[in-house]
Amino acid sequence: MTPTGEETTGPGASLDERIAGALVGAAVGDALGGPVEGYSPDQITERHGGRIHGVVGPWHGDEWRTARPIAPYHKGDGHVTDDTLMTHALVRVYAQVRDHLDAYAVAERLVPDLMTDPRWIPELEAEALPLHRVFLAEKWLVARLHYGHVDPREAGTGNIVNCGAAMYMAPVGLINAADPRAAYAEALDIAGAHQSSYGREAAGVLAAGVAAACAPGATPDSVVTACLTLAKDGTRAAIEDVCEVARGHTDFESALAPLRAAVAPYDTVGPDYRSPSLGARRPSRLHAIEELPVALGMLLVAGGDFRRAVLGAVNYGRDCDSIATMAGALAGALGSPVPREWAKTVAEASRLDLWEPARTLAAVAREVFEKDVRRRRAHERAFVSMGGPGCSD
Repeated sequence: MTPTGEETTGPGASLDERIAGALVGAAVGDALGGPVEGYSPDQITERHGGRIHGVVGPWHGDEWRTARPIAPYHKGDGHVTDDTLMTHALVRVYAQVRDHLDAYAVAERLVPDLMTDPRWIPELEAEALPLHRVFLAEKWLVARLHYGHVDPREAGTGNIVNCGAAMYMAPVGLINAADPRAAYAEALDIAGAHQSSYGREAAGVLAAGVAAACAPGATPDSVVTACLTLAKDGTRAAIEDVCEVARGHTDFESALAPLRAAVAPYDTVGPDYRSPSLGARRPSRLHAIEELPVALGMLLVAGGDFRRAVLGAVNYGRDCDSIATMAGALAGALGSPVPREWAKTVAEASRLDLWEPARTLAAVAREVFEKDVRRRRAHERAFVSMGGPGCSD
């Protein structure tokens, strides 16, 4: 699978094309959102002289190495962030295990990957351990699992509740393509090592959304319906409210403020993204992360179109690299083409082969499906032998 033109994908996209669309699309969204993360739509407009329509440079220009609060990361110019680094790390775990994953796979495979294998880190413009780049909420994995020897299924308890697990769960949805319920369950197990409460829930729902988007004939509405079927508590309520508002808009410009207003009652961070409220990121059954509902809302506003969904997410501001990562994964899985010029720029600037993880995951997805079929057939035979009803092929 190599960089392709926009004309090769669409509603009838193959499994390989959907996996590539989701993973490349997530990386592109991540790179476009990175340089404006943490700012408001008005601040973004003032800084860039209007809305962002593609790859832009660092917020502080050439002073990115020392400018706070970004230093020492080169966010911008097509560089992916930790969202993509973690996504690719999870793909590598699937490549090793070649089956469904759980929290123990995180402890036994993902944590060593983060702390022992140097890789090119675009934002550092250097080869380093991924652990040196990821946020504190992801460093938690190493502290709890490697040094603390906590039960992997419970290690996420105590971490700040944010989008840290959800931002890299797209591969789980792709492994379980067209089976949202299985994707949800697997992601919840995996995310238990990293997050609790509505952060863990968001990881399950994002994976379910990506799986639903892979189904032939899927639409933005069917993706949202699948998410609502499985989502619980504040996450479900936030998605309902945001998506109800999103259905009243067809361009992201008019949707920016209404979507923020719709998600605000569920968001614990508060109006000032860089100065979180006292109750920010604490466990609750009433709240939700902001990123997932807004990503789904932008998907609806854009009618599933990749370019419009990602640009809406980017110009929304706040945690827009993660919002655009999720929106990009969902739109790409639907088959909406990733703009070739964006993908090429991000791959070259980040010095990463964005298509290699997709080739790897597509092969693993087929192997896992074959194993699932064999396991299901064995269960059918056992059930019938016990006097259960016959199962026809």
